[in-house]
Amino acid sequence: MDTGILILRLLVGLLVAGHGVQKVSSHLGGSGLEGGTEEFRADGFRGGVLTALAAGGGQIGSGLLLAVGLLTPLAAIGTIGVMTVALTVKWHNGLWVQHDGYEYPLVLIGTAAALTAIGPGAWSLDAVLGLTPYPAWWAALVLVAGLGSGLLARLFLHRPAAPATAES
Repeated sequence: MDTGILILRLLVGLLVAGHGVQKVSSHLGGSGLEGGTEEFRADGFRGGVLTALAAGGGQIGSGLLLAVGLLTPLAAIGTIGVMTVALTVKWHNGLWVQHDGYEYPLVLIGTAAALTAIGPGAWSLDAVLGLTPYPAWWAALVLVAGLGSGLLARLFLHRPAAPATAES
């Protein structure tokens, strides 16, 4: 079981971190900080560079913590938070990713919550430092905190759509 958890943590954590790298640099096929900033502006977010840095930094940090299994509940909160924002952006496209839907962010949210519920496994820094096992109820707390932080970020940083104007 520990081998499976390790594989899952590495896969999800490194993908989340890599996605963050793309938001703030040209590495891993990213568009650089300018491209990340423009992406957020195009999606209706204010804050420009700071929004891109916060999102990218949050993804890098939470992804790396998840990958190594350190402070797993905190890593899961960060992952769930940024993926909740992504889910809200893609919500209007429906579930499936082939229509730019929210399928992928939803899978990452579920995986981060599940990793909190089952724990990071014996091959994690949490285990080495004696921080495990985490109580089972932490999974619910992590899910609520992650979803809440993502929804609050959306609420405070997203501009409402401009009302349509009638042209004469």
